[in-house]
Amino acid sequence: MLKPPGLPFVLAAALALAPPALAGQTKSAGGADVTGKIGATPAPTGPAPVPDSPIASKSTPAPPTLPSVTSYVLMDAKTGAILAEAAPHLQVPPASLTKLMTAHLVYQAIHHGSLKLDQTVPVSTEAWHQQGSTMFIDPNSVVTVDQLLHGLIVDSGNDAAVALAEAVAGSTDAFVQMMNDTAAKLGLTDTHYTNVTGLPDPALHTSAMDVALLSRAILDDEPEILEISKLPSYTYANITQQSWNPVLAKDSTVDGLKTGLTRESGHCIDATAQRGNMRLIAVVTGGPTWAASTAAVESLLSYGQRFFTDVEVAKAGQQIDTLKSGDLESGQVPVGAARDITLTLPTDEVKSINPSFTYTADLTRGVTKGEVLGSVTYSAGGKPVASAPVVALAESPRAGFLTRLGNKLRKIL
Repeated sequence: MLKPPGLPFVLAAALALAPPALAGQTKSAGGADVTGKIGATPAPTGPAPVPDSPIASKSTPAPPTLPSVTSYVLMDAKTGAILAEAAPHLQVPPASLTKLMTAHLVYQAIHHGSLKLDQTVPVSTEAWHQQGSTMFIDPNSVVTVDQLLHGLIVDSGNDAAVALAEAVAGSTDAFVQMMNDTAAKLGLTDTHYTNVTGLPDPALHTSAMDVALLSRAILDDEPEILEISKLPSYTYANITQQSWNPVLAKDSTVDGLKTGLTRESGHCIDATAQRGNMRLIAVVTGGPTWAASTAAVESLLSYGQRFFTDVEVAKAGQQIDTLKSGDLESGQVPVGAARDITLTLPTDEVKSINPSFTYTADLTRGVTKGEVLGSVTYSAGGKPVASAPVVALAESPRAGFLTRLGNKLRKIL
């Protein structure tokens, strides 16, 4: 096997141990097997996880039963609504799904200005000696943050993960602390990180729900990740590696996000896809093969697209009601939502959307534009589905004495 010019002998040995990166064989994403020859993993045993759809209507079909995976979650990325789930909080080894948090913190550093895409990053011995999947960097490499992000997301490089963590926090230990602090802030209650790569550790765990929540946060804050995660391959140091994500090659609507595979985790996929007017996040864990996990993801995406839809019911700044009051000089004030409001609903409930308004503001002093006046609650199918603050869209001074007197006389008469 040819080695890239300039790479040291140890890296050449690593290349010899990693034919999947060059020959397209099965790889061990974030796994401990340096040879990358993990193929099938033990299939889940026992009953299939019981599926549920928290927002389904009475006529919505039940979510798919997927006995080939240990857990799953299907989420609407825009609203966070859970369309389907099965054992969503089961704690599982994340393997290279761990690198989602690694990427999230790197992008945050870029957005905060402490890291730049084009800056070069030194490669430590620790990064160079990482086992498992790799992008093949070494201490002599001249590599940028942007290249490392590609190596992290497309190649699932454990070496890239360590190099980036050290660039952000100075050490992997400090970075892991940042990972756990961020997990707590995001409400990832099933997650605990012990490393930046996903290499097996008994104390390293997450859940399908937490992966979906983290993915939604990344898509909200760092949507540019999709420009990398959608790539079918990446070339660094004259080595081209195919993306780990097997769903990319099967489904043109899928453009991310990450996979993970160790013997402990099984074949895990965190996929996101634009289906019609919805961006969906499908997370499956514990599959015995990539084919089985891919089929599970496709089943979930099809279920979400077929039976649910997003409906924008209000845009910030647009009038949705009129508040009438004798305490106001004008007698009324236009009311709008404080933010855009989108509902994720079963398709058969779209025509049953009904808003109701609750006003709590003291109007005796008048209102100013932008002042919170109360809230709007949207119901569909006879049940509340979302609430949001409403604000005054115009200023309306307190009614003067004569206006208030006239209002009282009209009520009497």
